[in-house]
Amino acid sequence: MMTDRDYLSIGEVLALLLEEFPDVTISKIRFLESQGLIEPERTPSGYRKFTDSEVERLRFILREQKANYLPLRVIKDKLEDESQDISRDIEMSDVTTSGHPAARAAVPRPAAVPSPVEQDPMVPASVAKEQRKLALKHADKTESVPRDQLLQQVDIDAGFLKELESAGLVSGHEVGDTTFFDPHSASIARTAGRFLEMGIDIRHLRAWKTSAERELSLFEQRILPLLRQRNPAARDEAIEMLAEFMELGTQLRESLLMRDISRLTEPR
Repeated sequence: MMTDRDYLSIGEVLALLLEEFPDVTISKIRFLESQGLIEPERTPSGYRKFTDSEVERLRFILREQKANYLPLRVIKDKLEDESQDISRDIEMSDVTTSGHPAARAAVPRPAAVPSPVEQDPMVPASVAKEQRKLALKHADKTESVPRDQLLQQVDIDAGFLKELESAGLVSGHEVGDTTFFDPHSASIARTAGRFLEMGIDIRHLRAWKTSAERELSLFEQRILPLLRQRNPAARDEAIEMLAEFMELGTQLRESLLMRDISRLTEPR
């Protein structure tokens, strides 16, 4: 689906893909580009330009991961094989039941903070912030998820969930005979499963938890005085500020990581 332009921006591509691939993010698309699986052209200002064929190529990659759990190097080989009919494979690709259980979920995202949208002049700059603000405004109204429902929703076993609990990434609370988890636990479990697929063990994900806790501690210094006012306008201001902090934190973290990656990959 093209706009009045003959290409789509990365934010528009993300919007097209989210229904079929709820876990896809801007960072994921950038990572696939860094691995040479997609090669979108750039505008004179440096923004990515995705044609129809590039979007279909991206769908093929994501479906191969989702349905067949193929490593990226294998998918890349298939893409480079001129005899491979990608469009046919896209039509025939169905979700199978193999691979790591945490990666099999194809359910909508839980009501968590949405992934950031790249700052592209062809995508409204307010989209990501407004999504964050909406999620933050209703964060205290989301419902807890029973353990059995969480296991079914993310398609993981009790042992995997136990590992996540041991690492402190998710935490349940007892109500009678039932253990409930916050609605963000599904997204955390799904993401942890993807990391595990790529060789990052669950225990190593504590670094992200520690980083998130430190960020929150820093943000609290600015937003708590507003929240204590018990004033709707002050609360809205606090949510606006928190959404901005989260966006800036994501941008800074990605920039620092990309800087260090470029040093790591530069020719010796």
